[in-house]
Amino acid sequence: MLVAFRADASVQIGTGHLMRCLTLADELTRQGHECQFICREHRGHLGELIASKGYELTLLPVASSAVRELSVKDTNTYADWLGAPWQEDAAQTVEALAPLKADWLVVDHYALNARWEQQLAKVVGQIMVIDDLADRNHECAVLLDQNLGRKPSDYDGRVPEDCQRLIGSEYALLRPEFAAQRECSLKRRAQPELKRILISLGGVDRTNVTGQVLEALAATELPKDTHLDIVMGAAAPYLEEVRQQAARLPFKTTVSVNVSDMAERMSLADLSIGAAGGTSWERCCLGLPAVLVVQAENQFAGARALEASGAALTITDPKTVQAALPSELAKAGELDCLQRMSNAAAGITDGKGAAGVVQSMVSFTGRAQ
Repeated sequence: MLVAFRADASVQIGTGHLMRCLTLADELTRQGHECQFICREHRGHLGELIASKGYELTLLPVASSAVRELSVKDTNTYADWLGAPWQEDAAQTVEALAPLKADWLVVDHYALNARWEQQLAKVVGQIMVIDDLADRNHECAVLLDQNLGRKPSDYDGRVPEDCQRLIGSEYALLRPEFAAQRECSLKRRAQPELKRILISLGGVDRTNVTGQVLEALAATELPKDTHLDIVMGAAAPYLEEVRQQAARLPFKTTVSVNVSDMAERMSLADLSIGAAGGTSWERCCLGLPAVLVVQAENQFAGARALEASGAALTITDPKTVQAALPSELAKAGELDCLQRMSNAAAGITDGKGAAGVVQSMVSFTGRAQ
């Protein structure tokens, strides 16, 4: 199969949508399929990362401010994430895809919906949508929503009746190293102690929640031999400030950028302070307890579901991190709390979702032929 992806990363959007598409593309490639990407050239678009993995990439230009005003008037809450009016984006994507005769187009973008997908259906075999919100209509053959607590009925009336719905955390798109590290990670949590904390607030962290976390930790009574492992993206605007701040902390503190060993870091950590986005499923696969910081409205439902399951504690407003984090750490330090959270997290996903999604795509293609 030839599979094309339409997804974006940027300072405004973050990196999560594109990263999970790359995970799916890697699994497709591993199984012998061909993948290509179409992205808009936003600041922080991650085009170099896509190219470094060997995927062909088409970068769409960001529209002028005058043209972009048209998209701001769109009723879609996330229309301005697109960087162009949806009609222009559809025309540009059609132009890029028409010569390819792709078997699938995978769309992962909050700014796109059924009207855009109807335009693209003319030049591709099938469309798969990756969504988290269940707030708009889609014209697709397959819909993937990996959120914990999501129900297939949440998309009733939103997708065609014959659309195959892949719903729930069993379909979470994780890189294979997480499943590979799972057994080792779960084994070392049999008698957990809070000695190593992984801090990862997303690939961009444009409001510097990381800095607020470090301020809060500096005021706690954590043992001086606590290790803080901070992970950031190269596009994070406050990276240098965080490095300087980390150097002043009384704990052993490291700041790493664009890491390729996140599964190992999560396996070694006793607790994560992290964003409430797609990395939540990586933590769950490895049984890593978490204090989640909700940084966007679309993260509330997933964070609440993880908290209700017992896998995480939640700070719902990033502005309250300095005030709220000490009490959340105190909860995590209570007797058996880390172990209970770890057990709950491990039961949410086993990390093999990407293979299941590819199997569904291949099966659907076989039936359609």
